[in-house]
Amino acid sequence: MMRYNRLAHSLVDDIPEQLAPGMLYVSSRYATAVHLCCCGCGSEIVTPLAPAQWRMTFDGENVSLHPSIGNWNLPCRSHYIIMRGQVIEADTWSEQQVAHGHARDKQARTAYYDSKMSPAPLEAVNEQIAAPNDQQGWWARLWCYLMSKR
Repeated sequence: MMRYNRLAHSLVDDIPEQLAPGMLYVSSRYATAVHLCCCGCGSEIVTPLAPAQWRMTFDGENVSLHPSIGNWNLPCRSHYIIMRGQVIEADTWSEQQVAHGHARDKQARTAYYDSKMSPAPLEAVNEQIAAPNDQQGWWARLWCYLMSKR
């Protein structure tokens, strides 16, 4: 059972040394969200905000984190979702599910960062600039035209 069924949020530059229970701290500076575990065990939960990790949405009033928070390395093994500030308890995972989840997450991070490390060949970029096609929008065609005049 979750001790906290709602989390307020605080947008901060730096994460405070002392975290308040029931508060989700979001630092855009460090692309990180931090809170105390919602089960009440007091463990600090750090969720890096990145395309291959957690994503945060803010609807103007509340914050959501996706995917779920699974504290498999903590004694409490709590698992929950933070949706529009509400904490929704999720099922506990078996060791096999945890291993599969870790492998899937590692594969997603590797694929994401590998794609960032291997830029498109320069020839492909030059071809795109030199030869706009009808599939591109008018901004892209204008950009290609302007770049070809350089």
